Amino acid sequence: MTKDPTYEEHGVFENSDIPAEEHAETPDSLREAAVLIPLIRHEDQWNILFIRRASRPGDRHSGQVAFPGGARDPSDLNLKHTALRETEEEIGISKKHISVLGELTPYTTISQFAVTAYVAHVTWPVKLALQKAEVARTFLIPMPWLEKRENFELKPRNELDPQSSRRHPIVVYKRYEGEVLWGATARMTLNFFKAMQENKIQLPQF
Repeated sequence: MTKDPTYEEHGVFENSDIPAEEHAETPDSLREAAVLIPLIRHEDQWNILFIRRASRPGDRHSGQVAFPGGARDPSDLNLKHTALRETEEEIGISKKHISVLGELTPYTTISQFAVTAYVAHVTWPVKLALQKAEVARTFLIPMPWLEKRENFELKPRNELDPQSSRRHPIVVYKRYEGEVLWGATARMTLNFFKAMQENKIQLPQF
């Protein structure tokens, strides 16, 4: 990813949906969760695999674009285990097809989760088995498209949530094949690119 100084200036790279001055929670009060950022080598380029969550009444994340993942279960050995378990449960990719490349700084959401994202190379093609109650579909977005600054913008929070008193902007991507990537998932995507810039995560060579 090409370094773009305007990213830092406009707060694109953030590890929280909540700015520091609004952060009332202590780390101990946050619930732990983990997601997998699945990297797919397809058609001679790197892609990221996303899911669109199933529509469910009462679920605030219903129908949204996301990464596979979820809350840590008491039986999980660690958060990496959470990400791998949830990925297999939600889309049917077992850990034998997954090579974890690294993890991102935990991301704090408005729903009071501390989410750790694990970046992983997934062998492709691989057979998917979607948990229909949780996942409506999966799709790939090429990394070169996601990297381009003209493909996303920062929108005032009250444009998307008129009831919100928060002023912290939300990252919103342009539509890609009918899907809209925004919010926490969009910020974690950009934080992944930052980790690559800083050589904290390196892609496998092909």
